[in-house]
Amino acid sequence: MTLDVLHTGTALQKARVACVFLHGRGQSPEAMLDHVVQHLPGDVAWILPRAKGGSWYAARAIDPLTDTTRTELAASLTGLAAVMTDVRSQTFRPVVLAGFSQGACLSLEHTFTGASPADAVLAFTGCRVGTTADQRPAALLRELPVYLSGADADPWIPVAAFAEAAAELALAGASLRSDIFPCRAHEVSPAERAMLATVLAALAEDRPVTMEAPR
Repeated sequence: MTLDVLHTGTALQKARVACVFLHGRGQSPEAMLDHVVQHLPGDVAWILPRAKGGSWYAARAIDPLTDTTRTELAASLTGLAAVMTDVRSQTFRPVVLAGFSQGACLSLEHTFTGASPADAVLAFTGCRVGTTADQRPAALLRELPVYLSGADADPWIPVAAFAEAAAELALAGASLRSDIFPCRAHEVSPAERAMLATVLAALAEDRPVTMEAPR
């Protein structure tokens, strides 16, 4: 699958850091511009892929994997890997992979494939796709900085699924920070945007990614 991509911010060849940001189910790159990108400062090249039909796969992330879901997920992962490879071919600067909700889940699945890895991953309201009983990739790059967030009563990503993803990331050797936000709506909150800004700034300045932004 070849993904349609919206480019904004600083030109990729001139930016000090790039961010590939994946929208959620029923959303769009334009929605991420409104809810995330416009709130963040800095010299960043933004690459915002668009899911065909507004979703990366039809099932809920927490449903057991079916043949249909595996096919849809594989197509989206192939498209995302192509985007990451293309970005890497155009810049020697760090590349961040981030996403919200279904986009966060896809970013985690890509990260666990070990293909075209990012320099840091931020999954806002995310979990693994499928269940622990499903056969899923587990080739995550050790010591990769990963931020995982969720809410105590999110309608799409239950706390149990969030916790399972956090455990898998930790066991795979990720440099992980995870936050649960009580009573937070299904959205990217100011604290989560601040975390993304902190990670982008660290990589742009060739500093370690410590993820010390306040909640």
